[in-house]
Amino acid sequence: MQTTRRAMLLVVFCAVLSGCLALSGSQLARPQPSKQLTQARAALTDKAATPETAALFANLRALAGRHVLFGHQNDTRKGYGWTKDYQAAPVPPGKSDVREVTGAYPAVYGWDLESIAGFYTGPVVEHEKQLLRQLTIDAYNRGGINTYSWHYNNPVSKVSVNWRDSPVEAVARLLPGGSHHRVFTNSLREIAAYANSLIGADGRVIPIIFRPFHEMDGDWFWWGKSHCTAPEYQQLYQFTVTYLRDSLQVHSFLYAWSPDRNFANESQLLERYPGDAYVDVVGLDNYGDLRPDVLPEVALQKMKLVANYAARHQKVAALTETGLENVSDPAWYTQRLLPLLGAQPGPAYCMVWSNSTKTFWTPPLTHPAAPDFRTFQRNALPAFGGQLPSFYTLRPQNKSTK
Repeated sequence: MQTTRRAMLLVVFCAVLSGCLALSGSQLARPQPSKQLTQARAALTDKAATPETAALFANLRALAGRHVLFGHQNDTRKGYGWTKDYQAAPVPPGKSDVREVTGAYPAVYGWDLESIAGFYTGPVVEHEKQLLRQLTIDAYNRGGINTYSWHYNNPVSKVSVNWRDSPVEAVARLLPGGSHHRVFTNSLREIAAYANSLIGADGRVIPIIFRPFHEMDGDWFWWGKSHCTAPEYQQLYQFTVTYLRDSLQVHSFLYAWSPDRNFANESQLLERYPGDAYVDVVGLDNYGDLRPDVLPEVALQKMKLVANYAARHQKVAALTETGLENVSDPAWYTQRLLPLLGAQPGPAYCMVWSNSTKTFWTPPLTHPAAPDFRTFQRNALPAFGGQLPSFYTLRPQNKSTK
């Protein structure tokens, strides 16, 4: 009887094993991606993007014409009158100048990789890395979107990102075969290690909108238009994407490309564009055209050029940097920024620059522009933190999200 029982168990085991082997290895390892996820990835630079990254892209594209997410650089890292030095005591948990005035966090948080991959040494590097990691995780856990720029010190001189402080040509030397190519790839490895260490409370790698080598149509950065040829710049951007994606297996990035305002038509806009295969977000950095002494139509026309290109090429459009320093116009948010965000087609998100100890781009509580900022926040077009469903889950896009 014992022998018969063992034989029966062996038969059952073999049947189960045979059924399992009939399945493909990929089916055993993980569920097959849904049709919606496959479609979202098809439009991405990274066809192997994480589900959360693909969902973020699809949901940002679906915002077009309905809402514009409001973002603030360094929102919970720095603030007017309370900015902490790099090695000072920890910043107050959850403190936000935007929240203090409006009651809501921004929907988009801007950070920078300059201290993580920028040739800084000493305790400042680890301090900033730990702090930015935690602030990024906190933003994601509360439903926010994280975007990182890269004010990368010149990798040849290792002195400054600004050309005037270090007038040393570098772009050609960073390309494959160049004298400083290894230096550059080491910096990309630092970025990859950091990106893959960003894990949310849900155990997922946090999606990042990565915006390298911005404002290339100006001359202030070492990658600017007077310091390299258009093909050299394009190759630098393309290599950055492919090395992070293919060699270092970073699959949590959306890649943003954003010139400054130095263009008047689409041909000028795209003069240094690296190509659709390398860009997910087509952005615009524009401060100068939003000053009170410039006609509103100037900025509106440029935003439409960017957004029209993005719409035709299945990209996300964004106003990736803007603002009015110290908000000298108390009605700037409703009278200048809001009409620009209402462009059709328009941006999915906008980002105003960072507050600090003595300067601000979102107003303090007692500033004359604070009531206008609250009115802006209550408008139906801008969306702040907590106002929309999760950006990291694919959802039907034929219904309003608010």
